[in-house]
Amino acid sequence: MLSEASLQHQIDMARLSEILCGHSSGSRRFRTYYYDCMPYQSNPPTDEEKMRYSKKDRFFASLRKETAFEVRLGRLAKSPDGKFSQKMVDILLSIDLTMLSAKGAIQRAILVSGDSDFVPAVKLAKDQGVYVHLFHGRRNHAPLHDQLLDSCDERTELTGELLLKAKK
Repeated sequence: MLSEASLQHQIDMARLSEILCGHSSGSRRFRTYYYDCMPYQSNPPTDEEKMRYSKKDRFFASLRKETAFEVRLGRLAKSPDGKFSQKMVDILLSIDLTMLSAKGAIQRAILVSGDSDFVPAVKLAKDQGVYVHLFHGRRNHAPLHDQLLDSCDERTELTGELLLKAKK
């Protein structure tokens, strides 16, 4: 389950997914779910916003063409103070993880994140007998919460060396 938008132009996501499965006790990939949202566009959108939106749309279209890939989109909201935040992205991942676990569709889940919002979903998946392997960034480069680390069965730092293997 991937959710890191900054990797989209440098990394072959299908290859990365296979690499992570191989790194996780040789797991066979059932499906890769990619969670994100489209970029914000004002009304009317600027040329830069249109370009950014179009680029992201092409990226998602390319992922949808990959074998066993699902793209789940939330939305981007702009607060009155001008800050942006993703909406529904975390809950979409949590719903998928818990539903697949409860149905017995998966025995292992690979999560690429650092967000403690996923702790309840991880715990539920584990209660259903799913082994959860977390791949995360470095503590000093990306938010990584101890609760998430503690709740997963296995933890692996997503190193530059690992990402280089999936470079386009």
